[in-house]
Amino acid sequence: MQNGLNEDLEVTRRGTRAVRVGGVIVGGGAQVSVQTMNRSNCDDVEGNLRELVLAAKAGCDIGRMAVPNVKAASFFGKVAAASPIPLVADVHFDWRTALAAINEGAAKVRVNPGNMGRDGLARLSDAAGAAGIPVRIGVNSGSVLAPGETADDKARVDVMVRRTLEWAGILSNFGFRDIVLSFKAHNVRETVLANRLAAERCPYPLHVGVTAAGRGGLALAKSAAALGSLLLDGIGDTLRVGFTGDLEGEARAGVEILRALELRAAGPEVIACPTCGRTRGDLAGLVAKVEELTAHIRAPLRIAVMGCEVNGPGEARAADIGVASSGGVFRLFRRGVVERRLAPENAAEILAAEAEKLALDYGGDE
Repeated sequence: MQNGLNEDLEVTRRGTRAVRVGGVIVGGGAQVSVQTMNRSNCDDVEGNLRELVLAAKAGCDIGRMAVPNVKAASFFGKVAAASPIPLVADVHFDWRTALAAINEGAAKVRVNPGNMGRDGLARLSDAAGAAGIPVRIGVNSGSVLAPGETADDKARVDVMVRRTLEWAGILSNFGFRDIVLSFKAHNVRETVLANRLAAERCPYPLHVGVTAAGRGGLALAKSAAALGSLLLDGIGDTLRVGFTGDLEGEARAGVEILRALELRAAGPEVIACPTCGRTRGDLAGLVAKVEELTAHIRAPLRIAVMGCEVNGPGEARAADIGVASSGGVFRLFRRGVVERRLAPENAAEILAAEAEKLALDYGGDE
């Protein structure tokens, strides 16, 4: 099959063109990258840099910063020059601002072409082409309709995709090919439908995410539902999980969604039972301690922490290493074999130490 899950239950990625954002390849079968967007004011260089460092530590691959006007481009340039990850300039309304950001070292420019005009797009394509950077045409459902214009969900999706592909066609006619597209809505359904429709109609890499998702559990649920649906279909080359106010959290959530879909290995995966009346002791505390003690490991280990003898032994046996509680003690499993019994008070430390030893088999834990 062309996209989605194949007969071996592996994700078959949609074939797209590849573009380069700094040192990160987007599309062309490259690993799905995680993005975030800075919250600090554009003139706060140190604040923007602190955010990018936090994002990079959380596993983020690409940053983005708003550049509201030509004057702000100079601040963007200072941030981009010191950023630990490639930095994208987010520009609206004025093509001159986009050109200024390109001159200041933008690794990519995100624009909404509807408010730039054909002449502005021509100048943008020339500048981006000369700099060797891609342009993302980013469209949100809330901005695609003209004032006073209304449409139902399906019609709005059609408009989003049609108009965006028209703008991409204009850039292409100018000889510019390094294009990334994005189609975002505040709800899961429109986001998924728009990206599926675009995937059928064009070869461009897609940046996926839910816009205006809010904060907290519902925002995460929306993003996980939409991104999970698309990525399992093989659709999506780079993503952002947008949370109100929480840059580090959204970067980490993006990485975790990819890990959950087995599209990225970034350290150990700690699996644990949800607990029930059979659980004895503080299993949640034990899980938290194991996560803390193994956070530095980069090998893709599966570590099981199970609270009873029902499903515990099977899950621990299937993991690289794990413990399962039985009769007030834990049994330590290593690659499917019971090695010894552990007292609850030192189970976390011993399990973490054994995980470090296993990490060496993957080439180290640094």
